[in-house]
Amino acid sequence: MSADRLVVVGGDAAGMSAATAARRLRPAEDLAITVLEQGPDVSYSACGIPYWVGDLVEDRDRLIARTPREFAAQDIEVRTGTRAEELDLDAGTVRTDGGETLGFDRLVVATGGRPLRPDVPGLDAPGVHGVHRLADGAGIRAAVAAGARRAVVLGGGYIGLEMAEVLQARGLEVTIVLADSLPMSLLDADMGERICKALGDMGIGVQPDQPVRAVETGADGAARAVTTDVGSYDCDLVVLGLGMGPEVELARAAGLRIGETGAIDVDRTQRSRSHDSVYAAGDCSQTFHRLTGEAVHVALGTHANKQGRVAGSVIGGRAARFAGVLGTAVTKVGDLEIGRTGLCSGQAEAAGHDFRTETIEGTTRAGYYPGAEPVTVKLVSDSGSGQLLGAQVVGGPGAGKRIDVLATAVWAGLTAEEFAGSDLSYAPPFSPVYDPVVVAARVASRVDQG
Repeated sequence: MSADRLVVVGGDAAGMSAATAARRLRPAEDLAITVLEQGPDVSYSACGIPYWVGDLVEDRDRLIARTPREFAAQDIEVRTGTRAEELDLDAGTVRTDGGETLGFDRLVVATGGRPLRPDVPGLDAPGVHGVHRLADGAGIRAAVAAGARRAVVLGGGYIGLEMAEVLQARGLEVTIVLADSLPMSLLDADMGERICKALGDMGIGVQPDQPVRAVETGADGAARAVTTDVGSYDCDLVVLGLGMGPEVELARAAGLRIGETGAIDVDRTQRSRSHDSVYAAGDCSQTFHRLTGEAVHVALGTHANKQGRVAGSVIGGRAARFAGVLGTAVTKVGDLEIGRTGLCSGQAEAAGHDFRTETIEGTTRAGYYPGAEPVTVKLVSDSGSGQLLGAQVVGGPGAGKRIDVLATAVWAGLTAEEFAGSDLSYAPPFSPVYDPVVVAARVASRVDQG
């Protein structure tokens, strides 16, 4: 009996997680696995690109977790430089850009995301870069090496802030141009204002409420300025930090159902809701918010790896379900660390919650211990039940990863009072005796602080 055939389209986080999970459960004689990747690399950390640009990571190859040769040792065939051009779901075939047709019994679509690009003149000019693939990072590094001195970053999300920081560290004058009033739109305004101040203190210009209207080019056709309704910002380099949308062109053309978010519609096993033999995972797939149950598209590597593992496990014969997302994320700009999870105030309001917020100021260590830094913790909780709905943390070194304990509490459905009574660790080098996250929960639950 011949082996079943699994074809995976896309060789980064979701695709390779699916392939390796399936291989662990089914040997090569039972399941043949072929991965098609249009780029030259697989299993690379796109999240690490800003730090390679900033020379914090000196060797590009350090961003590559595993090579095609290492996957071959697991009997996973990886074809780099191979683009899937067409899916015939009825025939069970994939046609490549080289004209080859591959048959499949199971298909995983892991085509990832694409940088959001507003429809404005000049955005495809030389000197305008996404931060999506290793080639993007190489292009930005080359621009800096060639003498770029002024950069405009479009957008103030995670990638935008990280790129602004590393470009400034490389000696460039950096301006962030925002369509919104503040950076980090999934934070409440009072927390976003803290980030805006930190950027200004670092010498990074922030231009809010200014959707880009055009990228002006010079005689050589390369980007020379970003224009808004308010002004024009000279530059040698433009970086897109406007977020990611799902890359679904191939899936849409094949007739896969696309969900309300514009991503591939899948169930909790990552199986397509329109084609039983097809799975989708990662930035190209739609998921759901754990608190609201609503369909969402959140492009994060953590989700992509988990979703790929779920798809691969199911293909391998083991029951698995994706449990949803909270949108938990952490980043930094300069010495300021930023974390968020669950619902911000705007999201809680949109979901119909009667909610309250509490914000407290604390320190990352015992106040008397060297290196104690300010930290602000904001909690969003349901006014009736006290259930924690979301949290935000902004502060100095040591603040950011506190978001994980708050994410665990939100994930578990704890109330503020339950979380305030939880048994967290303490030692002066790590926190005050009452950690700021606990103090915030005590205030939110109206527990007497003694």
